[in-house]
Amino acid sequence: MAKFRYMALDPSGKRLNGVIEAASASAAAERLQRQSYLVLSADELGKEGRLAAFLHADLDFGRGLSKAAVAHFTRELSVMLESGQDIDHALRFLVETSESKRARQILQAVRDEVRGGKALAASLADHPRVFSRLYIGLVRAGEAGGTLADTLAHLADMLEREAKLAASVQSAMTYPILLLTASIGTIVLLLTYVLPQFTPIFAQAGAQLPMATRILIASGDFMRDEGGLMLLVLLAALLIGYRAMREPNLRMAAERAALVLPIVGPLIRRVQAARLTRTLGTLLQNGVGLVSALGMAQAVLGNLTATRVVANATSEVKSGARLAAALAVGGFFPTQTIHLIQLGEETGKLGDMALRAATIHDEQVQNTINRLVTLLVPAVTIFMGLVVAGIVGSLLVAMLSLNDLAL
Repeated sequence: MAKFRYMALDPSGKRLNGVIEAASASAAAERLQRQSYLVLSADELGKEGRLAAFLHADLDFGRGLSKAAVAHFTRELSVMLESGQDIDHALRFLVETSESKRARQILQAVRDEVRGGKALAASLADHPRVFSRLYIGLVRAGEAGGTLADTLAHLADMLEREAKLAASVQSAMTYPILLLTASIGTIVLLLTYVLPQFTPIFAQAGAQLPMATRILIASGDFMRDEGGLMLLVLLAALLIGYRAMREPNLRMAAERAALVLPIVGPLIRRVQAARLTRTLGTLLQNGVGLVSALGMAQAVLGNLTATRVVANATSEVKSGARLAAALAVGGFFPTQTIHLIQLGEETGKLGDMALRAATIHDEQVQNTINRLVTLLVPAVTIFMGLVVAGIVGSLLVAMLSLNDLAL
């Protein structure tokens, strides 16, 4: 018997974490389901060494599939099921038509487990780096309610919107990143290669160089001699900082600091509002109860402040409060989000209004990022231009001082 660490939701929507003994992950999930729990994940303990577990848990070095690839797979599977195909033939079709070797391996493994008698959700749960807890939970709910095809269609809609937003952000950030990289490379080249060419000339002349020129020459020498060590220190600092952000107290402090920033704060709130409403709307449209949907939505927010707000709202909803009023406490989510949820509650179309709110917030986030990128490109250009001009100017001043010395 192996031990599995599980995360599940009880009938009231409360999220539970614990350890259970079972022969396999699917057996653990089935045992929890018999207790009326909605299983989100069941991962075996002690299967990896400490180093591997650290790397996989904190750095996510495991191989998976992109969100766009998962969305494509989900869409095709939903179409196949809606057309009347059984799950085995649908999975076989996806295996045969997939262009990615990694995707074929994962889909074939899922198909083999399904053909062996496991439920689709339990088979997907064996690949947690590909299929999220929300994904698995929705598939499990779709299987239980006999609406798997519709559930997969809604999941595909959600994943496609998220992938589209991520792709647009990445596309918008490509040029600023390339510009910044080229500018940094130019500065490093000037300091480590160009300036050292003039150092012998200055030394032979015996002139007292300007302070700025001496600082630049010393900086170039340090970068050339200790560049490898600097890179290692930088990587270590990034690793330590990333690991430190896993600590709830430090992460909470960093998130609170980010929320008070003029542009970043509202952007974070809109992103979290989009995630909440998209997840909530998708779950509600698939027949999941409001309390259970709120419990599952907490797992996808990614922001501790937002998670606490939703957790408190869940408790209020259990006590009979309205969701909009409960989410409004603390003022984290935008007013527009609260009004749309309130309208959904009043009209009995909370799922539809939540998805509409998600669409609105996605557009707002994309427009905000586009404006930021539009301002970032000239800002980076001007700043790096000034830095390069300062380096070249200090070199020219030093050369002019040699001419004055010759006269």
